[in-house]
Amino acid sequence: MVKAVFPGSFDPPTYGHLNIIERARTVFEEVLVVVAINRAKSSNFSPEERVAFMEELVAPWPNVSVHTCDTLVVDFARKHSCHVLIRGVRSVQDFSYEFELSIMNKGLGPEIETFFMPTDPRFFVLRSSAIKELATFGGDVSGMVPPVVAKALRRFHPDNAG
Repeated sequence: MVKAVFPGSFDPPTYGHLNIIERARTVFEEVLVVVAINRAKSSNFSPEERVAFMEELVAPWPNVSVHTCDTLVVDFARKHSCHVLIRGVRSVQDFSYEFELSIMNKGLGPEIETFFMPTDPRFFVLRSSAIKELATFGGDVSGMVPPVVAKALRRFHPDNAG
């Protein structure tokens, strides 16, 4: 049984993330979606909110589970007997960053392989940072994120303050 870890900040979760998860779940026996908690990085949504989003969004898929991790992802993978890390890539810049990260992870966990999954072309431009910025200006993000996330993002628009 091959289990894979799909780590990310998921701040917010996008249709691009869901596309990677949906495709990975057909390749691997089990996919562990890991909401990474990075204390050095500020997030719009709390870890609990991000986990709740992800749990709701992956609920239809019985071989997908959601977890949190505030350690090295390699340590998480090892602890859960996973030998594959899944990384989604949209561009050459993404690949360059992810490739360097995979080399570091390979040094930390030689038994763990990284699989790169290119994004579906429909989701090529979906970047969480751009979606958050668009939401702060009241822009329509409904085509980029699931409805539960779009609703939550509305709270960051100044007209919705208070």
